[in-house]
Amino acid sequence: MEHAGNGPEAAPNGPVSLRILEIRAPAEQTEGTRSQLLRWLKAVGERVVLNEPLIELETDKVTVEVPAPGSGVLHEILKREQDDVDPGELLGRIEVGTASAVGVAVAEAPTATRARAAAGVVANALATAGSAATTVSTPPSSTPESPASRKAPAAHLLSPAVRRLLAEHRLDASSIEGSGEGGRVTVQDVLKAAAERGTDVDRGDDVAANDDDAAGEADAGRGAGTGRDASTWQDPADGGAAAGGGEAIAHVDGDGGTKIRRVPHSAVRKRIADHMARSLLHTAPHVTTVFEADMSAVLRHRARHRDSYASEGMPLTLTAYFLQACVPAIRAVPEVNSRWTAAALEIFESMHIGVATALENELVVPVLRSVETLDLRATARQLNELTRRAREHRLTPADVRGGTFTISNHGVSGSLLAAPIVINQPQSAILGVGKLEKRVVVQDTDGLGATEEREAHFIVQPRCYITLTIDHRVLDGHRANLFLQTFVAYLAAWPDP
Repeated sequence: MEHAGNGPEAAPNGPVSLRILEIRAPAEQTEGTRSQLLRWLKAVGERVVLNEPLIELETDKVTVEVPAPGSGVLHEILKREQDDVDPGELLGRIEVGTASAVGVAVAEAPTATRARAAAGVVANALATAGSAATTVSTPPSSTPESPASRKAPAAHLLSPAVRRLLAEHRLDASSIEGSGEGGRVTVQDVLKAAAERGTDVDRGDDVAANDDDAAGEADAGRGAGTGRDASTWQDPADGGAAAGGGEAIAHVDGDGGTKIRRVPHSAVRKRIADHMARSLLHTAPHVTTVFEADMSAVLRHRARHRDSYASEGMPLTLTAYFLQACVPAIRAVPEVNSRWTAAALEIFESMHIGVATALENELVVPVLRSVETLDLRATARQLNELTRRAREHRLTPADVRGGTFTISNHGVSGSLLAAPIVINQPQSAILGVGKLEKRVVVQDTDGLGATEEREAHFIVQPRCYITLTIDHRVLDGHRANLFLQTFVAYLAAWPDP
């Protein structure tokens, strides 16, 4: 949205023709969520370019980038970091005008900002001084570009993960040769540059994990990790950021003089805590039932087809099989795929299944849409795309909305059993998958059970515990058991063509 200034004004450098562009929070992306302004990526007086990332908003689900609505100079900041933001709310303003206008904006900016911005802002503005005052996008300059400027990637091509690593390792994106599409600088490019320069690359080890089974499965059930213990003492004077996204505050406890590092809660962490407490303590009575699944048939099928899936650029993870097994189980017990309301139980026709994914200190649940319409290959493809974007912090609010059922594959981090897993409201149930391991099973030859006439023997099978935590207002125990009976039977009988 934009509006005109007060008309032409006089300035020491000549006449100024101005336009003011309003910067507003995206209404369509943040509707139905609570948002907090995480950071401004530019300071007042600095030049901004149309569609480059300008603000990061943190919702209760994902981080959203707000692009610049036009090219010009950041004129005013109305919302500060950590302020709550409503959909469509005015966040700041951009000044668009002639070179004189840009000069005035830089002159009025704080000293520290002028020192950073003056050279680049004024030079770019003078290059376009002949353009119309009402032009929003800056035309290309006729001045030949230096090799460094030609190499520098556009800011909007840098993902939040890349920008974070660049800041941590004090690297300049223009000094890194991008290997991504169109010369885009990737996480791996930054880590390589950091290693060559001898900087600490621990924080990026898990961000750059490849899509083999271990990494693909792990992202669905544990934090990607930072390579550093979040509880490690860190002196605020070192300028280190807190693990939760805020400034670490150090003080000494009065009882015994023990050092304490206080890490302010991020908006995401506070909202996760609020959601968990509300779901478990104030909304749904949680009950968990436990079954054990024989994964022999699934692992045989996976071994046979794993390479062909990998050749198409997608790992064949066990989570894809679990998503597929949910389909017949939900058809057998449709109320698992529902939500409770005061007047009625609303049962969803489509199966939009979320996969709980832990990233550093965040928990996100990207959603696969209409899983009942997907085969294993399509499921694996969509799952790989969503988890990859989650690792790169590129999920949109639409990616995490509308789930009707959730899977938590907590076993990838070594957990055998988790109960209860807190239900993702307003859903009615959540599936938990424990660690896959070889276990000894007592079995007889005809499968009828051991008797005095029939001697049992031992076999070893790959097995895991499967839990279903339910909202007891919606489901009774025997219906929850029927769901898991169907689920584990489908896995045990997986065809191996």
